[in-house]
Amino acid sequence: MRYVIIGSGAVGGSIGGRLHESGRSVVLVARGAHFQALRDNGLRLTVPTGTLTLDVPVVARPEDVELRDDDVLVLAVKTQDSVAALDAWAARPVAGGGTAGERLPLVCAQNGVENERLALRRFREVYGVCVILPSTHLNPGEVVAPCGPYTGALVIGRYGTGPDDTARRIADDLEKSRFLAPVVADVMRWKYGKLLGNLANVVEAVCGSASGTTARDLVARAKAEGAAALDAAGIAYASEAEITELRSGTVDPQPIAGEPTRGSSWQSLARGAGSIETDYLNGEMVLLGREHGVPTPVNEALLHAAQESVRRSREPGSLTAEELSRRIAEGVTG
Repeated sequence: MRYVIIGSGAVGGSIGGRLHESGRSVVLVARGAHFQALRDNGLRLTVPTGTLTLDVPVVARPEDVELRDDDVLVLAVKTQDSVAALDAWAARPVAGGGTAGERLPLVCAQNGVENERLALRRFREVYGVCVILPSTHLNPGEVVAPCGPYTGALVIGRYGTGPDDTARRIADDLEKSRFLAPVVADVMRWKYGKLLGNLANVVEAVCGSASGTTARDLVARAKAEGAAALDAAGIAYASEAEITELRSGTVDPQPIAGEPTRGSSWQSLARGAGSIETDYLNGEMVLLGREHGVPTPVNEALLHAAQESVRRSREPGSLTAEELSRRIAEGVTG
């Protein structure tokens, strides 16, 4: 199989780089300065053992790839960019007839739980991945993935129908490329569990860190609201203990000098990306809370703080945790 990585930032670059390193056929898809750096200098993937320079084929547009019937499309963009990417790729022709949406598997290697539903409207075969892959992409052509002995854990399953042979073949390639890749019957249970952990992303992004006493309190309150909303909705989710057990001793942080690991939302603000995925993280809990009568004031305040930071082009750390806590206490969300 050939892997077409749609969105070759922190997660996509790590997956594509490791697959290429292990001898799998890979095409990276990137834009702007990142595309130019990858085309001219290759992918610089820094891992605990050093920096790899990988000459991975790269394209800037779907039209630049002649799709084959053995291709696997890996969607690794942020959720707010999914619809545009899915629409651009679903109608692309595949050698031998038909379109990508009709013939090729689409793998959602993304945070949040909305991507699979969006993809299934356009692709017949959709696979979810619970991404446990600490990594950073701040500079064009460069990705840092500081965990070992596995680079990450990628829990995979076919969306809606459970595991199948394609999921197992993808998992086998990932396992041979320094990833832990268990195939599960209900991948969304794992993704909802990961979603609870991702509610902390915006605290780190807006406040600059989630480690202070007040910041940790905000995170705990956001997670408690999220769990209450999921419980009210009858949605099963993997526990924090399960996720910790999965990665313990396998996906362990091994700090790289001069390369601090930051969350994806922090990276979006730092790069001035112009958007942030909080609508599909904390915003998912706000949505569920409204649907099922569960108050979510902390997640709502965090959601609005993230939107404000993007709208005003703020860098990470623009608000203190104390200011956010005050806003919640006063009922001020936007």
